[in-house]
Amino acid sequence: MEFPKELRYSQEHEWVSMNGDIATIGITDYAQEQLGDVVYLELTTVGKALNKDETLGVVESVKAVSDIYAPVSGTVSEVNTELPNTPELVNTDPYGKAWMVRMQLSNLQQVNELMDAATYQKFVADS
Repeated sequence: MEFPKELRYSQEHEWVSMNGDIATIGITDYAQEQLGDVVYLELTTVGKALNKDETLGVVESVKAVSDIYAPVSGTVSEVNTELPNTPELVNTDPYGKAWMVRMQLSNLQQVNELMDAATYQKFVADS
């Protein structure tokens, strides 16, 4: 299981990669492993303003249907339009091609409240 050090992580198993005030968000390797084979994905729309912990999408696997939550607040500036057609990317490349949305953050401080890789790895191990 991977825990890239450059990312930040939420308790709901989303990851965040920062580039200035733009956050790229996806679900973690741990989350996709727990879900099993992802068969369907629905994401929010560009321009949607989301508060931290609001739903930004839904992922359906052979095991379960789960909401995907915004780990930070902001406005969706880009959506990965490839994912609905190739949801299996969530299983094969969760930190790369399976990014879900990019958001223009409204509160950069929220990123600092997320877990670093070592803390997230311990959080997962203790789950």
